Amino acid sequence: MFDYAPAPEARSIVDIKPSYGLFINGEFVDPAEGGTFKTISPATEEVLAEVAEAGPSDVDAAVRAARAAFRTVWGPMPGAARAKYLYRIARLIQERARELAVLESLDNGKPIRESRDVDIPLAAAHFFYYAGWADKLEHAGFGPAPRPLGVAAQVIPWNFPLLMLAWKIAPALACGNTVVLKPAETTPLSALVFAEICQQADLPPGVVNIVTGAGATGAALVAHPDVDKVAFTGSTAVGREIARAVAGTRKRLTLELGGKAANIVFDDAPIDQAVEGIVNGIFFNQGHVCCAGSRLLVQESIYEPLLDSLKRRMARLRVGDPLDKNTDIGAINSAAQLERIRALAEVGSAEGAVPWSPPCELPDRGFWFAPTIFTGVSQAHRIAREEIFGPVLSVLTFRTPAEAVEKANNTPYGLSAGIWTEKGSRILEIADRLRAGVVWANTFNRFDPSSPFGGYKESGYGREGGRHGLEAYLAH
Repeated sequence: MFDYAPAPEARSIVDIKPSYGLFINGEFVDPAEGGTFKTISPATEEVLAEVAEAGPSDVDAAVRAARAAFRTVWGPMPGAARAKYLYRIARLIQERARELAVLESLDNGKPIRESRDVDIPLAAAHFFYYAGWADKLEHAGFGPAPRPLGVAAQVIPWNFPLLMLAWKIAPALACGNTVVLKPAETTPLSALVFAEICQQADLPPGVVNIVTGAGATGAALVAHPDVDKVAFTGSTAVGREIARAVAGTRKRLTLELGGKAANIVFDDAPIDQAVEGIVNGIFFNQGHVCCAGSRLLVQESIYEPLLDSLKRRMARLRVGDPLDKNTDIGAINSAAQLERIRALAEVGSAEGAVPWSPPCELPDRGFWFAPTIFTGVSQAHRIAREEIFGPVLSVLTFRTPAEAVEKANNTPYGLSAGIWTEKGSRILEIADRLRAGVVWANTFNRFDPSSPFGGYKESGYGREGGRHGLEAYLAH
């Protein structure tokens, strides 16, 4: 294995302001109450910017701005006119793609290759896709005269900050709703630059409002009485709290929560291709993926050759500077998340599973965790049942297809799964029996704006993406 010369992306392309206010009614404003918090780079622990923390009165101002814009401008606007704004936003994301990619990697810790090649292009693609729907809603299959709901409160996580924003905002706006969005407190910067993009696009004031803050800000937004729709992506625990808060109100709710996906490899699968899919399934975005293939189910007859191949591949993964174009695995998003990953990995060892990591030198500063696989895992182990949300893979085996399905479905989650086999008939049969919202065949972590995404059981309910993603934002 040869050494790669450093290939850092230029940080100077991003002009991060020292401080950011709240984006309410088309303008950046100081919070009326609440204070500020710092957002840091997880790779270096340096402070990137100071960000306003919205209090209840700030959330109320944002919701009132959204309601006014819905009644006077955005709700009555013809779909074709709304589409023009969405197309404009999509093109501006493309024009500022390099800047957004660097900003996302700085604030989130993910490798620049991923933010450049996945996050930002997909974010633009979602706005393009839903712009196409804006004047065709009566043909979406949700009745002859579907109507927008009103004001959508949207709370997004830190693992795909701009992409999750696009998943939420694009369909809401296409349907004629206005939005108040709260980004995660550890990754607010790309949402605040998106607010600048809304200004660039001359989006009418109040159509999109961005309130930054921690859990209390999100709770105030979800509980606001003048919100018509709540959309949340994040942990199952917080999802339960939101479901309780919304219960008994008129608010519509969609939840996209945790996962513990099974990646099933049958004995006729091409091993090298499967290994690439396994690596992509669990080490993409440092495993900070709700649909990550964190449980590998391998047919017994190929267990040893597949494990040998997987270890060889993992030994070539490069961990380090997220802004280096050679980096495969960047920094863990926060100190709190790193502590959770470490704690669950220690539990795995204590319960008798055997960890293995390739030799890799981790940086001295920042939050880092080496890519790790656990063998000797049983279904009773916590690492096989709980979502670790990090670069940690549990390896289990099976003998028959029926056993594979049983083990795959033996989880409180049901977000995604992967199947690796040469037989198309087996793919269809197994996929039909898996209790998962998305099943990938001979690939993993492939996303497209025209394809719906969502889960069963403790992975939430409702669908985002595709025609299905419109339904949650329409009254019909």
